[in-house]
Amino acid sequence: MTEIREEFIEQAKHLTRNAEVLPNGFEELAAKLQHAHDTNTPLRIKLGMDPTRPDLHLGHTVVMRKLKEFQKLGHKIVLLVGGATAMIGDPSGKSETRPALTKEQVEANAKTYFDQMSKVLDISDAEVVNNADWLHKMSFTELLQLAGKVTVAQMMTRDDFAKRYAEGKPIAIHEFFYPLMQAYDSVAIDSDIELGGTDQRFNTLLGRDIQAAYGKKHPQLVMMLPLLEGTDGVVKMSKTYPEHCISLTDSAKDMFGKLMSIPDTLITRYYSLLTDVEQEDLMRMDEQIASNSINPRDIKMELAYTITAEYHGKEGAAKAQEDFINVVSNKGIPDDIESVKIENDKSILDLLVELSFVQSKGEAKRLIQGGGVKIDGEKLSDMSFMVKPNMNVVLQAGKRKFAKLV
Repeated sequence: MTEIREEFIEQAKHLTRNAEVLPNGFEELAAKLQHAHDTNTPLRIKLGMDPTRPDLHLGHTVVMRKLKEFQKLGHKIVLLVGGATAMIGDPSGKSETRPALTKEQVEANAKTYFDQMSKVLDISDAEVVNNADWLHKMSFTELLQLAGKVTVAQMMTRDDFAKRYAEGKPIAIHEFFYPLMQAYDSVAIDSDIELGGTDQRFNTLLGRDIQAAYGKKHPQLVMMLPLLEGTDGVVKMSKTYPEHCISLTDSAKDMFGKLMSIPDTLITRYYSLLTDVEQEDLMRMDEQIASNSINPRDIKMELAYTITAEYHGKEGAAKAQEDFINVVSNKGIPDDIESVKIENDKSILDLLVELSFVQSKGEAKRLIQGGGVKIDGEKLSDMSFMVKPNMNVVLQAGKRKFAKLV
């Protein structure tokens, strides 16, 4: 075996920060990097995205930032839009069959993806493909040939399938085709490395197997990136839980405020996964927090500013920080508070939903129960509270949402 030169060992060390490389780890990645250099053949780095929702969040940027590292080294980023796979829906981690999306829904959701991704990646230098271009053209015979390369026993090694089967919950046959289709994408685009979150382990490794079955001599490596927890510090960041999700489409003020709400235990994890901070600086932060030599809130303020500035610029981040200090630290009211005219008596639950302060009445009830709704600074506990015309009060929901009711 060719000896790996130090240059590519160092590159592999940098690229594997926060990442797990399968199946043979660090050494195989270094070998691929060296071979790509020596043959002047950039590696093809695959990221598949199913546009099941119209916006991306900070959790998605963990993988995107890793793509950017490969891009800086001169490798080719292949951004694969799942126009076909999104119509099935990835069953990974799901306890029940997901509803399929229509072609129109997929196209509508995909529209904003690349604008958002361009905040992290150089989209103009990426190769953008849609798996509908080949998967929708497969004949039934070709589909059967693809299905013949994987056994039912292999599919049932997936934790979610095994769990649902054991619990007697239905597994539709078409769900087996999702990982197969994703795996065939790796054949179609001839990827050398596929990136994904840790919940994509089965799907991405299957891509390696399918590439080998179709004759690729050196099938793709798989690079697994951590799933970022939402602002509650427990559940992975997801639009399924909007109250704990930080979207790339959030305003600077909302992004900053949400970042300030994360538990102290997540400060260095967010720094590690969402910024370019050096490892020694992370260790220093951990030591300072553990020894109580610094207020965690001060480090969190720096984190919130750094991340918000990346997506909204330094000016936007500075204004968001100023607003946060005024509203939260000084218990003030924002300068740009919206005035809402109340025409008729309205329940507080309905009003919170209408103002988009919450997604549903259920969320409104939980917010009130948790003491998160205030009228002129006084906590509201009455679920049946009626808002009346000409009250001239300030409604506050959570730490960052205000309205002047007139």
